[in-house]
Amino acid sequence: MAKKSTTPTAQRRDPLPVYCFQVTINSVASDPAVAFFKSVSGLKSESEVVDFQEGGENRFTHRLVGPTKWSNIVLKRGFSRDNALLEWRQAWALGTKRTRNSGKIVQLDTALKAVCTWEFIDGWPCKWELSEFDASKSELSIETLEIAHHGLKRV
Repeated sequence: MAKKSTTPTAQRRDPLPVYCFQVTINSVASDPAVAFFKSVSGLKSESEVVDFQEGGENRFTHRLVGPTKWSNIVLKRGFSRDNALLEWRQAWALGTKRTRNSGKIVQLDTALKAVCTWEFIDGWPCKWELSEFDASKSELSIETLEIAHHGLKRV
């Protein structure tokens, strides 16, 4: 009779594909909107480095931690009759209803199961753009929305 192995089997940790993701923005439409986007970028942060020269210390400069900056989240999708994102941006541009919304970007595996989630906090639409119209091309019209926010955390 063969001995059973007591060593736990290792879990595979394959890289995740970039085309499997989901975006949810709270309160942009009547309900939290799960939208399908062509691309999402801007999931990054950077802490400023502040150089400080101490008097009498000539061997090095102190490198101190400064404020953290969050990049804008950039969402791109094919333009359609759904104008919830444009209405959100117009409310901010015209000053009629400036509501900040949180949201989530979920990385999915190939079985469409959530693997990890990033949540942005207090986002507002700082830029909206529609691709150019060009009769010589047969491409989709792309809507781009940039969201400024107060932070991004993995949940």
